[in-house]
Amino acid sequence: QVQLVESGGGLVQPGGSLRLSCAMSGRPLDDYAIGWFRQAPGKEREGVACISSRDDSTYYEDSVKGRFTISRDIAESTVYLQMTSLKPEDTAVYYCAAALYGRPMAMCVAVIAASWGQGTQVTVSA
Repeated sequence: QVQLVESGGGLVQPGGSLRLSCAMSGRPLDDYAIGWFRQAPGKEREGVACISSRDDSTYYEDSVKGRFTISRDIAESTVYLQMTSLKPEDTAVYYCAAALYGRPMAMCVAVIAASWGQGTQVTVSA
């Protein structure tokens, strides 16, 4: 059974940076596509960045392209989301999720995953 634990959220000023971590256990990380999703109050959950299980191909939602970077460390079984140039509209609960042999774009656009973490709050405010 896959377990996912997010960490790294917090309060940051506009223009600042944060790095989120998603630690996976229970199954080999390289069998799974991993995605970062976020949900702001009153809004639907959306895919932010997803990475393939096979070839490290990635997909990014338009509003975060050039600012967010998803990466993974197979040895540490951890996926990261480096967030820079943060904006108040990035404020949300961020979740990581796993899909067995998933495709990044399909995973992010359709918000489809088999396993989810508990989420970590990111607040961007002056």
